[in-house]
Amino acid sequence: MPDRLSGFRILILEAREEAQFSRLLREQGAEVLQCPMFIIRDAPDPAPVEDWIRRCIQTPHDDLVLTTGEGLRRLVKAARLIGLDLAFITTVGKARTFARGPKPGKALREIGLEATITTDKPTSEGIAETLARLELDGHRVGLQLYPDRDHSTLLEKIKAQGASVDPVLPYIYDASAAEANIIGAIEEMADGRVDAIALTSSGQVRRLVEVARIHRCEQKLRAGLDRTQIASVGPVVSEELKAYGLRTDIKPANDAFFMKPLISAMASALGEAAPRGQTIA
Repeated sequence: MPDRLSGFRILILEAREEAQFSRLLREQGAEVLQCPMFIIRDAPDPAPVEDWIRRCIQTPHDDLVLTTGEGLRRLVKAARLIGLDLAFITTVGKARTFARGPKPGKALREIGLEATITTDKPTSEGIAETLARLELDGHRVGLQLYPDRDHSTLLEKIKAQGASVDPVLPYIYDASAAEANIIGAIEEMADGRVDAIALTSSGQVRRLVEVARIHRCEQKLRAGLDRTQIASVGPVVSEELKAYGLRTDIKPANDAFFMKPLISAMASALGEAAPRGQTIA
């Protein structure tokens, strides 16, 4: 049903799929306040990424672990820039592919492929648990990493199964450019001008608190969150909120940890309340 969020102002911090998330919310009638936590940029030195792509083509991986949809898209883009995109996609299609949740699976479908296995939990721990059930001795495992995370534990667990691991980090986060926008979003919540904040990654929670601490407005952030409905896309985000002493008000049902179920959950929860400045008769 359209317009289920009519009259509600929703703050989103999504950077990777900001346009899509914003469009889906607006289709439901919401006013969207966009505040991406960071700008995504290609790896500053393209050489290691290009070398990884060439290795992948010349000596294909037995298994390829994709942790983010953004990562695969950046790898295809990098391959295209050196004229190897078709060869790279063909090689990826021959590997047993593991998707860390639905987003890498979506990116695979964009290039005409399907994930062999999607992890039960969209986390690094979920990847490790999935791989632990399989025979990897002697396998070459390609591992697409993502920024701002220590992946050493995952690397060691895969190696402990007798596999060789070939990691690649195809993009970085540039967070400094977004700080002024984050402070502005904190002010909007503190002043009661936001009905709900929609969180789609644990990094968003960490960054929000980090910037508030740097600018000495953590108390204002917490006061703003006290008067704002907090929507979490799934358990990883909710655990991060809990780690900072914050709550989860809204979450998708039935283990559907992506945007559309989150929006449906928000529409259901907010539909029982009145938008800012309105009262229910």
